[in-house]
Amino acid sequence: MKQSELFTKVAREAPKDEVALNAKLLARGGFSYKNSAGVYSYLPLGWRVMKKIEGIIREEMDAIGGQEMFMPTLHDKHYLKATGRWGVDVVFKVNDAAGKEPPFSLGWTHEEPVSEIAAHYVSSYKDLPFAAYQFQTKFRNEPRAKSGLLRGREFLMKDLYSFHASEGDLFEYYARVAEAYKKIFARCGLTAHYTVAAGGDFTVSHTHEFQVIAPAGEDTIYLCGKCGYAENKEISKLEDGAACPQCGGPVGAKQAIEVGNIFPLGTKYSEAFNLRFADERGEKKYVAMGSYGIGVSRVMATIVEVSNDQNGIIWPESVAPFRAHLLALPGADGAGAYAALQKEGVEVLYDDRELSAGEKFAEADLVGIPWRIVASPKLGGDTVEVKRRGKAGAGRPASLSEAIALVKTGKES
Repeated sequence: MKQSELFTKVAREAPKDEVALNAKLLARGGFSYKNSAGVYSYLPLGWRVMKKIEGIIREEMDAIGGQEMFMPTLHDKHYLKATGRWGVDVVFKVNDAAGKEPPFSLGWTHEEPVSEIAAHYVSSYKDLPFAAYQFQTKFRNEPRAKSGLLRGREFLMKDLYSFHASEGDLFEYYARVAEAYKKIFARCGLTAHYTVAAGGDFTVSHTHEFQVIAPAGEDTIYLCGKCGYAENKEISKLEDGAACPQCGGPVGAKQAIEVGNIFPLGTKYSEAFNLRFADERGEKKYVAMGSYGIGVSRVMATIVEVSNDQNGIIWPESVAPFRAHLLALPGADGAGAYAALQKEGVEVLYDDRELSAGEKFAEADLVGIPWRIVASPKLGGDTVEVKRRGKAGAGRPASLSEAIALVKTGKES
């Protein structure tokens, strides 16, 4: 893509009403636009990142048997009435034309609709187990939306739901999802700690979160420095400096961002929607369920919070909007290099604008694309300069073919 054709622009200053680092950098780089408190638009560069994250999640969900679907955002009130969650504070309620009691809510989670759908199709133990997931916008009436994309009123989430004939089978699948989540976050360039947590409005039992250590984190977790065991402060009896209950190692208090969670729901929702099956003896039993969420937009914001320097964002190659950023400095013709990169299937953003070298370098660092290739009149022939984002020092000269090979493999000789 030519940068001259990109309708967004890089900004020198962050919006004055943004405090969180992720919000400042994403706004300045032209990745997101704040429409109102807790409500953001994902601009072309940001949406490319979101789709990369979504693609990673989809691959791992499919690998554990997830079946992708899509459910409505507008929920009839009978769903939340059935489970006693109509009065939960974060629920947005929608009035009808007559202005009477709101007949609908905007979906803040989908346990209720998916349970009703499953009840329509499940009748026998032979129909179980299965798992279904979606990518869907969620709406939560956060009283103090803050922290940029880490806590919004409208955001994109992947939610997976599993259905089982027994608790034993549920927890076997629960462990498979946990392993899939570890792969997802690692592929996104994040170190996520598997953390024991409370159930909240979703379940009556303890659950698990995936927490990324970051100063901007709203959660406090107690993390063992030896074995990695972690507990959320909300339910933990540990203290800073205590001995780990698993291995005896030192436990430290850390600020962290929750990027995913998994819930063993049991039969809470199947009872509310009469989701039952006949076992081998014909006896009717309630289906055991699990719920598993990842905030896609929160993952993007978390990556920015932990992967940056004084100059801007440093995107991991797996989720970057483009793999290479081609800069044509004044007096240089980058068209040939652009065509060659495209021919080799390299996702490239070509800065063909009439700006000074300094402006192009500064903007490239802010946008944070993993590889920078520079076409300069000072370099002869088909020689370019290539550099990995975040690496100290100047880029190194290379032939265009060498630079392309380096960008494609990600390995420097």
